[in-house]
Amino acid sequence: MNKPLDNKITLSLAKKEDLSLFQNELKEAFVKGVIENFGDAEAGPIPSDEDIQQFFYASGAVIYHFLLNDKKIGGVVLNIDTKTHRNSVDLLYISSKSHGRGIGLAAWQAIEAQYPETKVWELVTPYFEKRNIHFYVNKCGFHIVELYNKHNPKPRPLHRNEQQNNQLPSEEVEFFKFEKVMKK
Repeated sequence: MNKPLDNKITLSLAKKEDLSLFQNELKEAFVKGVIENFGDAEAGPIPSDEDIQQFFYASGAVIYHFLLNDKKIGGVVLNIDTKTHRNSVDLLYISSKSHGRGIGLAAWQAIEAQYPETKVWELVTPYFEKRNIHFYVNKCGFHIVELYNKHNPKPRPLHRNEQQNNQLPSEEVEFFKFEKVMKK
């Protein structure tokens, strides 16, 4: 049993030299979710190195490590629009060793505190990630606003800086789009 969260989560901007390690840790966390749901890492979507790097280097991208007592326990890639204040969470992970301690919620609260001018947060997550869905809806206050599938493909660009094609990573994979409208 993990002990409860003792201290506040802080955000630390990732440096260019951190991105390779960040990418590996993120993929490791995503693989765990796929294995939990499908029993095999090859059976579900895991972002490719190319996909992750597109998020890293997109215009408006801001990459943070989550720190607990100065120890990295996760990270996030945000896309911040300083004109519309409609921001997105492109990638977010918490180390699997840190689950069950309230770290995810504390990390989300740190993000919201960092960007108080945000009007709407949006993100997309695979339909099978029940833990993510529970977290975003029941803990963070997001609402599911759309289901992307082969009959309703994810539009490109989903937000203004995404430079990818108009296809889901796999026609077999479905995604939920979430939004959180911030109260002022």
